[in-house]
Amino acid sequence: MKKDLSKFLDFKPYKQTKGEKYMSPKQIEHFKKILLDWKNLLMKEAEKTVENMKRDSTKLSDPNDAATQEEEFRLELRTRDRERKLIIKIDQALQRVDDGLYGYCEDTGEPIGIKRLEARPIATLCIEAQERHERLEKSQMD
Repeated sequence: MKKDLSKFLDFKPYKQTKGEKYMSPKQIEHFKKILLDWKNLLMKEAEKTVENMKRDSTKLSDPNDAATQEEEFRLELRTRDRERKLIIKIDQALQRVDDGLYGYCEDTGEPIGIKRLEARPIATLCIEAQERHERLEKSQMD
């Protein structure tokens, strides 16, 4: 789900008013709605998968058809598992909203930024801290 969330969830980019404080109540409301809509969309997809698997799990007599169906189910379940992990991150972001920590970098305490949060509403690091973490990970792998 690496698509542009604004198209996927049908929200308009937030327009900050002059003098508006970062993570104002309006901004918090905007991001909470994005997170909840995203979570609801993922939950609906999971429900569809369960329904489809129940409906399509008939015994196929042709081994090739059965193998194809099994592979399709495996891929679908892998996708749903990634989405399950994403739902956990969305829940964590919603908890940060409730705790008053949403929108601030876990490393530096600096604002993450509205544009970054709209692109990745579950972000916990500002761009600089994220890049630092990625460089550290890469150097540890080398």
